[in-house]
Amino acid sequence: MTLNRHTLGSRTDEDALLDAARDCVLAVGLRRTTLTDVARRAGVSRMTMYRRWPDMATLVADLMTREWGELALQAQASATGRHTRERLVDGLTGGARRLRDNPVFRRIVELDPEVLLPYLVDRRGTSQDRMLAVLLATIAEGHADGSVRPGAPELLGRGLLLTLHGFVISIGTMTDQVTSADLDSELRLLLDRYLAP
Repeated sequence: MTLNRHTLGSRTDEDALLDAARDCVLAVGLRRTTLTDVARRAGVSRMTMYRRWPDMATLVADLMTREWGELALQAQASATGRHTRERLVDGLTGGARRLRDNPVFRRIVELDPEVLLPYLVDRRGTSQDRMLAVLLATIAEGHADGSVRPGAPELLGRGLLLTLHGFVISIGTMTDQVTSADLDSELRLLLDRYLAP
């Protein structure tokens, strides 16, 4: 199961527009970016943008879904391990690090963190739902090979996502006396012990 409707490396017209949005967000942040700015950067008319996205909120949601989905695919593809639990822990730890280091994510956290708040306290976004679906399938694989403890995949998957939220969003508040690499090691340990039979 993949997290994105595109495979890694495939490009569409929509990707070109999302690339332009990404460039604008990196240049000036979300609040100062308009659909007109994105259209100008992409070399298309404003109507082309408005046909696809009625406002910046929907464009930004699609941009985040694409960015986070690609990161999750990369983390999943690079995960190693002898069994499902090891691959899952490796992929989740690597994915958390990739997300924290992603330029779009960093820019949003620096300039427009309120954009992330609804996804942390009010509702799940598309990226979170897709990640949850992949987690449920992977946990089922771990049950089948005996590397993941018994338990409802719906509960285990949600526990994993909640843990990742803290290690992605709040890690900067905890690196005053330890490094993010130290905390990534702790995340790996937490995830492995949480999932171990």
